[in-house]
Amino acid sequence: MALTRLLSRPPYSVDFAEGTGPDLVISFASVGHDPTRPPGAEFIATATGRGTAAAPRRALFISDESRSWASDPGFAPMLEEALARLDAPVSRIATLGLSMGAFSALAAAQVLPVDTVLAFSPQFSPLPGHIAGETRWAEWTTRLTAPRWPEAPLPTRGTAWLFHGMRDDTPHAEAFPRAPGTEQILFAEESHASLVPHLKRKGALAGLLEAALAGDRRRLLRIAAACGGRRRDRAAPRP
Repeated sequence: MALTRLLSRPPYSVDFAEGTGPDLVISFASVGHDPTRPPGAEFIATATGRGTAAAPRRALFISDESRSWASDPGFAPMLEEALARLDAPVSRIATLGLSMGAFSALAAAQVLPVDTVLAFSPQFSPLPGHIAGETRWAEWTTRLTAPRWPEAPLPTRGTAWLFHGMRDDTPHAEAFPRAPGTEQILFAEESHASLVPHLKRKGALAGLLEAALAGDRRRLLRIAAACGGRRRDRAAPRP
């Protein structure tokens, strides 16, 4: 799938995958593996519907070179301009991402009329000291002196699906409040880093997105359960 640069508003860049149909998927990159380069596009096959009846689906891929967890002041203007540049109208919007990308996907639902969010391994907060013992992203998070989103915002419209690998993300998963329209799926045998590769090996990513876009909660839960996921209210007692 060829991507074209739609917009460059440092520290953000937006790449576009052309497609058909009324839906738009916006994928937000994680911090990436090379701190000297902007993060690359992620979830390309999933976002564009490869292997499904939705292909080719329009998709945007957002990269944040500053790794700001959506707190750079250009975040909202960038999203609004990118959406305005699309030629055809959009009926439904889904956002998704991993780690920082998941956090950004949740923040985007505060800016755009997002119908559903798929957040894989989202941090509850990127702030140093906010989650006890959390130091994994200190290279970037120590720079967040006055973040726009000190905690991951949950959408007030549409739905949000939060997926957590509990081997090392339990503190983040348990910090999220229970909220209407938001569901958490916990994977006891997976970690922050292994969760998405696990779902990819199971061939589950496309189905999760298609079910979320269609509002098919039962199908999404069946797919997640087949991969070892359990709803938070089923996997652990309420606090």
